Amino acid sequence: MKFAQGSALIETGDTRVLVSATLERRVPPFLINTQKGWATAEYSMLPCATPGRSRREVSQGRPSGRSSEIQRLIGRSLRAVLDLKALAEHTLTLDCDVLQADGGTRTASITGAYVAAVQTAGAAFLQGDLQRWPFVGQVAAISVGIVGGEPLLDLDAPEDQSAEVDMNVVATADGNVIEIQGTGEERSFSRQELDRLIDLALGAVPHLVERQNQALAQILEEVEAVRSHGGRTAAPPKDERDLWGKPQGS
Repeated sequence: MKFAQGSALIETGDTRVLVSATLERRVPPFLINTQKGWATAEYSMLPCATPGRSRREVSQGRPSGRSSEIQRLIGRSLRAVLDLKALAEHTLTLDCDVLQADGGTRTASITGAYVAAVQTAGAAFLQGDLQRWPFVGQVAAISVGIVGGEPLLDLDAPEDQSAEVDMNVVATADGNVIEIQGTGEERSFSRQELDRLIDLALGAVPHLVERQNQALAQILEEVEAVRSHGGRTAAPPKDERDLWGKPQGS
């Protein structure tokens, strides 16, 4: 996106999510004077992202329960790989807009949000607005489920609607789990089935991480070059006279 500090378009099958990231010098009231930052998210679907037009949630006055739950999930997922002290009273906001939905929109949002967030944090770090690199890990997410008795990866909409078991797995690049959302839609499931689904999801995360790193190769290279020299000092404030220039006729 032309005007976003960081943005990413992620496509997984026919699911397409546009994510933008913004870093602002403000924090929620409970973090004022704590020297910590915050990360939060907003999530929405365009009216024709699914078969049949859905009303914009703004026309209803508030996000739906589903959207609110997904927003919190995206925020939690990003905060799990951030050093909030390094954000230094900045708030990182991820705006996730579903252009087309065919299953796995929340997991695609998380995977795309990481890319947009790194772009934004990278620009701020290189400019000196952030003195320390805030990311301590990398996050990606994928859906899995059991359909017709078989475990499947990255369910599309028909598979999701007929799934006996539905699960979303959020994990780090090194294989640690951040969050698991698993539901027996039509039946209970065994510990063995649970383990198999988690293994299937964690086996896919490295592929997502690789694609993230490909998209971020240039900014990560620039960040690493600065970090190898001890980080970036804060940008000095400009003299007000320099901002406005010399008076005419002087």
